[in-house]
Amino acid sequence: MATTTAAPTVDDIRRESKERGIDFYFAQFVDMYARPSAKLVPAQNLDDLVTDGAGFAGFAAGEIGQVPADPDIAAIPDLRSFTPVPWEPTVARFACDIYVDGEEWPYDPRTILRRQVERARQKGFEFQIGLELEYFLIELMDDGSIRLADELDTLEKPCYDLNGLSRHYEFLTRVSRYVNELGWGNYANDHEDANGQFEQNFTYADALTSCDRAIFFRYMIHQLAEQKGQREGKRLLATFMPKPFSNLTGNGCHFHMSLWDGDTNLFLDEDDGRGLGLSEAAYNFIGGLKAHARAYSAITAPTVNSYKRLKLGSTASGATWSPVWISYGYNNRTQMLRIPGPGRIEDRTIDGSCNPYLAAAAVLAAGMDGIENGLDAGDPNSENLYTKSFDELTSQGLESLPRNLWEATVELEGDDVLREALGRGRDEDYVDYFIRVKRDEWSRYHEQVTPWEIREYLTRF
Repeated sequence: MATTTAAPTVDDIRRESKERGIDFYFAQFVDMYARPSAKLVPAQNLDDLVTDGAGFAGFAAGEIGQVPADPDIAAIPDLRSFTPVPWEPTVARFACDIYVDGEEWPYDPRTILRRQVERARQKGFEFQIGLELEYFLIELMDDGSIRLADELDTLEKPCYDLNGLSRHYEFLTRVSRYVNELGWGNYANDHEDANGQFEQNFTYADALTSCDRAIFFRYMIHQLAEQKGQREGKRLLATFMPKPFSNLTGNGCHFHMSLWDGDTNLFLDEDDGRGLGLSEAAYNFIGGLKAHARAYSAITAPTVNSYKRLKLGSTASGATWSPVWISYGYNNRTQMLRIPGPGRIEDRTIDGSCNPYLAAAAVLAAGMDGIENGLDAGDPNSENLYTKSFDELTSQGLESLPRNLWEATVELEGDDVLREALGRGRDEDYVDYFIRVKRDEWSRYHEQVTPWEIREYLTRF
């Protein structure tokens, strides 16, 4: 059933805060990189926070479209996002929208998604997503290197390992209890495909709510990992980085997507002749995703490191679990778009470095273009794509995702649907701002001389 959070009033928040003993609020927002920034505001200042917001020097807060000469940004809380901090019972979090001089700030990722969701709603669609956030628990060493936090986690195929789960029982169950205290519905916790990798799932909701929760979940995992390390006298960290270890499976942030009208799942058709349980609207949505996948990958796989996860070939455990071929079909994890059950679509290429607001806005815009223009999804693919060669797949007409971040930005630059969806800044499209930031990131990476190059070339020439 579709879930949309009802908006509480300021009096509702004040009453609940008093009952819970909340003394402070985090007024939190994110930049392009989804890095959370916040101010700590005393609870007695709730009225001022709601009316005027918390002020920030935007340029100092990261990539949010400001220069030092700009006026302050104001973070205005969305009261629906009220989130008690389970391990700090006197604190709660608000996800905020950014305003400048009383106007919505078009460089704010949450505002970009909110606008795109509203466009879909005006056409009769409520976008629902569930996110699968994978992460590693690691230890930071004195020399700056990293290793897995669990030295006993050495199986060749550790996925679902009971011993690996048991060794982290205290950490995982603490997260699970907190997620359930927040009402998010944790329904599974597992050791993932890589050594030291975990995934903890919670139920889907409307896109804005799910993305707010994803930001808080990542913050919570980071905080609890650091606290665990402090208790153990170690420098423990959690990372959602797409590919922290070259020989292990990377971190995905798979999106499970559907469109609803009230309590009706518009992607569901039990009489689907293709046997997937999908409606015609769902197939058109898939057509849109396929048509724009190469362009939106710049947003859903938005870092240099992302394209070390998205690659052909295998890991030590036998599979990358990150398909690079633009295809869909059945309950098949080698497909970019998997249909895990009737009435929903999973995009497996989205990774842990994504800004969930921007990623959700991009895939929604792509899918809506498919619906509005009747884009054909083509036939579902049932093959194990990991066993097929490059030539075999291209001969079938399949395209792959971009090979690196630079190539992805070239694709994004020419995509008018995504350009319109992400909106216009004060003197440029957000797409152009995003591309400028990402090409600078690529250039800084590309200019580095790596240890691999030293090993490969130093004595050869």
